[in-house]
Amino acid sequence: MKPFSVLMSVYRNDNPAFFRKAVESISVRQTLKPSEILIIVDGPVPDHLMNEIQRLREEISEIRVIFLEKNGGLGNALRIGMEKVSHEIVARMDSDDISAPDRFERQLKYLEDHPECDIVGGQITEFIDDESNIVGKREVPCRNDEIVMWLRGRCPLNHMTVTMLRSRGLEAGNYIDWHFNEDYYLWIRMFEHGCRFANLPDTLVNVRVGKEMYSRRGGWKYFKSEKGLQDYMLQKGIIGWGRYCFNVAVRFGVQVMMPNSVRGFVFKTLFRKKS
Repeated sequence: MKPFSVLMSVYRNDNPAFFRKAVESISVRQTLKPSEILIIVDGPVPDHLMNEIQRLREEISEIRVIFLEKNGGLGNALRIGMEKVSHEIVARMDSDDISAPDRFERQLKYLEDHPECDIVGGQITEFIDDESNIVGKREVPCRNDEIVMWLRGRCPLNHMTVTMLRSRGLEAGNYIDWHFNEDYYLWIRMFEHGCRFANLPDTLVNVRVGKEMYSRRGGWKYFKSEKGLQDYMLQKGIIGWGRYCFNVAVRFGVQVMMPNSVRGFVFKTLFRKKS
């Protein structure tokens, strides 16, 4: 199979132990190991995290590290990473999640068997504290036509699961900082550039979530970010006025009007499948 890179970003608030588990899950524990693991250190980090980065760097030869002077946010870090990776195939990974051992083998095989596909993701489970304490599952559609339909209303890919062709992401403008939505914004622009999507039906990543994660997905800043994407899709003709009004109304109700406790319940019951 072709060589590929894994792109990660780490910043000052990341937990060193969680970060190590995440890196090990995409390297020594994979049935198909990456040719490169590019870690973007997004601004200054405390000594205990820096020490873990350096230890991993010494243990795993595929690791390459780029240090940024200032913290510029995930979108900016990933933009730089996409420009600096060594290979055309790029897999994303977050700094505290756990990839399935055969994740890359499955995704690289899919891209090899489906040369028309530009980006492939998969399903995720979500856990609190212990990896076995799974509290939910986010399922996304698998076929390109289904994914494109989802894109008009919700983010159709689980960001931490995607493996994509670097050239196609760059053609669409690369990652651009967009509060909590740098991934969704890129998928929309990749769709505009004629990219084809897929999701595997398999769970590819076990995602670490906090107890209050669902309930915190709200507030004016979060709503404005989401509304901005709806504005963009309306202006570009991806959605019409009816869909736009529905999408914005739902987001306003959930993200602005609902108290945190109710919002958390809505996310758990409507947007997640119990595992």
